[in-house]
Amino acid sequence: MRQTFSSDSVIPSPKASFQRDLKTYFEELAPDLLTWQRRNRYYYHDLARLHRFMVPPGSRVLEIGCGGGDLLNAVAPAVGVGIDFAPAMVDLARQRHPNLAFYPLDAEQLDPAHLAPDHRQFDYILISGVLGYLGDIQAVLQRLRPLCHPHTRLILTFHNYLWEPALRLAERLGQRCPQPPQNWLGMDDVVNLLTITGYTPLKRGRRLLLPKRLIGLSGWVNRYLAPLPILKHLCLTNFVVARPQPEPSRVEPLTCSVIIPARNESGNIQAAIDRLPPLGDATEVVFVEGHSQDDTWATIQTVVAHDRGPLKLKAVQQTGKGKADAVRLGFDQASGDILIILDADLTVPPEDLPHFVEVLRSGRGEFANGSRLMYPRSKVAMPWLNTLANKTFAQMFSFLLEQPLKDTLCGTKVLWRTDYERIAAGRTYFGDFDPFGDFDLLFGAAKLNLHIVEVPIRYQPRTYGSSNIAHVKEGLVLLKMCLYASRKLKFW
Repeated sequence: MRQTFSSDSVIPSPKASFQRDLKTYFEELAPDLLTWQRRNRYYYHDLARLHRFMVPPGSRVLEIGCGGGDLLNAVAPAVGVGIDFAPAMVDLARQRHPNLAFYPLDAEQLDPAHLAPDHRQFDYILISGVLGYLGDIQAVLQRLRPLCHPHTRLILTFHNYLWEPALRLAERLGQRCPQPPQNWLGMDDVVNLLTITGYTPLKRGRRLLLPKRLIGLSGWVNRYLAPLPILKHLCLTNFVVARPQPEPSRVEPLTCSVIIPARNESGNIQAAIDRLPPLGDATEVVFVEGHSQDDTWATIQTVVAHDRGPLKLKAVQQTGKGKADAVRLGFDQASGDILIILDADLTVPPEDLPHFVEVLRSGRGEFANGSRLMYPRSKVAMPWLNTLANKTFAQMFSFLLEQPLKDTLCGTKVLWRTDYERIAAGRTYFGDFDPFGDFDLLFGAAKLNLHIVEVPIRYQPRTYGSSNIAHVKEGLVLLKMCLYASRKLKFW
């Protein structure tokens, strides 16, 4: 390498002068880039692993500051585009990955017209290790907006500023490439920049406590200790996932399907129909009866046969067992744009469902989860021990999902049909681990980085029948599910 920067380098005051020096630095770094990456292969392998976890293969992906293109190639895009303002880096990327497209462009001056017509909209935009070098982060984020569609995800990774002394020492010891002066941003700084430039931060996380491979130690520390509270704040790699803030409310016709799993709920079937308000432009109700000991199936058939609208009613019976099987069967039978789960015990008032639909229709959320723990609730509906269990599991799931949730055990969950289809397609990652169905959806939504929001409901005591829940047995199942999910979402 012909030019180096020391920690004592003086930043030229004019922005243009600094950018010229920075461009020269990366131009001269290009011949040695692979050498430095091999020297720190453990770190780069972990970075690639993180992005492969969050970016499904076959996506349309743009990387800002792509360097040699290895990270972009690692996520196996159907359409992969990288930009870098150093032509030597772009030449290197083109040599290494001829299956991808690379442009010598400055992200701070990026315009869609600079890209080929097929390279102007992306599912994922990666900004990895680049924020520290940008002279105008706000301008870059604003210029990326035209390249986004409503479901685009930005994934930003950057170093924890607590590591600055250690990284400077690594430079002096020849273990890290000498760096130019950089921006050192905290997690809150990045979240704020995203917010003021038109994005909604969805998830934030930290990983990699030991960035060098120490045989028998690094893997164990980074998998089991790095995700833990307190210790995670010492990790090297910070990441934030964000989406474009929604445009004004949708105006095109919108249909909704309400899935009502019902077992031993004969007395609640007619009430569910009577109390359910119209949702969207057309409302469909799909009853899924499952091995009832009372006359629930006969009641459903009678209600469906005598219905005169405005709801469209369907009825199916399970051949399998459990709520998860019922929910999946109901979703398969549903035809609406929005899918809604409503438990047949009606402890979640059907009258509250329009709030869920409005959240999705407005774009303020992509996965709406009911929360029973915001408003006052009857002690008959939820005794203190149940409340304690609900709050405990909410804390556990919030830790696993990297998103704060107050009530993960509420049965009412609402999502777009298209997102459910993506969750179902990726179900092999988790396997068939959830007998209830709710957490299969929550974990799948978190894996896809959907915008999960909570909608408060007023939880009511049931007026017919008794609960089908075996609290102790199912509590142990939930605990087992948390341990299983921790391996898939946290300690992977």
